[in-house]
Amino acid sequence: MQGEDKWFLARKRLLDRLWREGYIRSRKVYEAMLRVPRELFVPEAYRDLAYEDRPLPIGYGQTISAPSIVAFMTEELMADVGMRVLEVGTGSGYQAAVLAEIVAPSGTDPRYWGHVYTIERIKELAELARRRLEEAGYGSRVTVIVGDGSKGWPKEAPYDRIMVTAAAPHIPEPLLEQLKPGGRMVIPVGGVLEQTLYIVEKRMDGSIVKRPSLPVLFVPLIGEYAWREEI
Repeated sequence: MQGEDKWFLARKRLLDRLWREGYIRSRKVYEAMLRVPRELFVPEAYRDLAYEDRPLPIGYGQTISAPSIVAFMTEELMADVGMRVLEVGTGSGYQAAVLAEIVAPSGTDPRYWGHVYTIERIKELAELARRRLEEAGYGSRVTVIVGDGSKGWPKEAPYDRIMVTAAAPHIPEPLLEQLKPGGRMVIPVGGVLEQTLYIVEKRMDGSIVKRPSLPVLFVPLIGEYAWREEI
């Protein structure tokens, strides 16, 4: 119990700070992130750093994003209960768990739940994320897929929301196609060292509106409709 208290208090301190700094702007995102034990989604060697506001390595050249970026992107996505969300770039599974707490909150009626589909190109990371998500209680709310995230996941399209957690040189066309009219996407776009987070909206007539947000730095999105090889 003492260990659980330690992690919960550290999580709350960090989230209170992110609220004061404006990264978290809604009770919905605050409570979702409060329910997700980030310490379970980082490698054991870095567990003591779980509630520092910094990215951490998770193996295979990938990282788990800083909590402030997770909070900001989750706020910008504007997901809600019952929505179907596609996440591109599962990584450790942490962002998928936060999204699950938004669209299918713990302790609520499963009949009204949405679902998170998350796709990861590195098989070993995907399997690890799947295990972590199941152990943390998200197995019925998150589906982990191994594949090329730049192609999306047409089998379950269209999606109300799409979250991309790797940087593409441009917005992949399949993701735009799989976004539901009235839907919203958050995606980092740019080169290796200079990227901008874009908020993308698909109007009911199918037209696309793109708005640049803050500068960011993500690992590259590798795939047929993104970077073709490691850069």
